[in-house]
Amino acid sequence: MHVLTDNAGLLARAFGTTLLLSAGGGGIAAFLGVLIGVARMSPVPLLRRVGAIYVEIIRNTPLTVVFFVIVFVLPQIGLSPPSYVVAAILALGLYTAAFVAEALRAGVCTVGRGQAEAARALGVSFLEQMRFIIVPQAVRAVVPPLANVWIALVKNTSIAAGFGVLELTASGQRINFSDPAAVISALLWIAVAYLVITLGSAFGFRRLEHRLAAAR
Repeated sequence: MHVLTDNAGLLARAFGTTLLLSAGGGGIAAFLGVLIGVARMSPVPLLRRVGAIYVEIIRNTPLTVVFFVIVFVLPQIGLSPPSYVVAAILALGLYTAAFVAEALRAGVCTVGRGQAEAARALGVSFLEQMRFIIVPQAVRAVVPPLANVWIALVKNTSIAAGFGVLELTASGQRINFSDPAAVISALLWIAVAYLVITLGSAFGFRRLEHRLAAAR
């Protein structure tokens, strides 16, 4: 217990940073993922190709490499992020967006093709189809995969520890340097902190899924 009390300020800051990385990265991933997902299903061949290229490149690139590009490569061309925290948020958001896009595309595929064809026959534009017909029905199907994507994002925030960000994993490393005998206790508390975030998120997604199912 003394590990928690002696390092309460450090662990609280690290917990807050992990939440910030998760929320910031998740926000970017949601916004960009929707755009990429729509592009992948667009009737415009160029947009479909661009969306597919982004998804394939990102999904086959380790997240650590994405961090390296944003932290070390972008500054070489004059695009330096204002801080390591911002760089980590960008890396997490850009990486996770590809998985959000694929989850959305999979959900849209569960909606009957006949509905889109009927909408086109009535002169409904592609964006209006997505907004008023396809997406509202697909939302129910995408909640479980999006929950998995979010939980993976939370756990991926630990990679930021290697790039100068004081989040939960980095706080354990710092405690280990100052008091090696306390590292096991520190890691247990950090594991509990991750569980609080992930299990709390899973509960929230389940509630959302049940609410959407009840609204049918």
